[in-house]
Amino acid sequence: MVKKLTKHGNSLAVLLDKPILEMLNINEKTPLKIRTDGINIIIEPIHELPESPDNSIKVKKLYEELAEKYDKLLKKLSQN
Repeated sequence: MVKKLTKHGNSLAVLLDKPILEMLNINEKTPLKIRTDGINIIIEPIHELPESPDNSIKVKKLYEELAEKYDKLLKKLSQN
């Protein structure tokens, strides 16, 4: 797919087609990380859990469960 930049106020914009938005599960509220490797422009959607006390507790509990479950394996791997 080839796209051209379009004028958007004093800036330029790239319009993304609906099938691409749907495939990546993004919309106008999805934050995007924009970077370059010096040749290409790389645009990545950021799909993160919203910060909330409930999510923090869930993430912490999950981390603790995984750390306990894989503690021996992780220590063994770190020694190699």
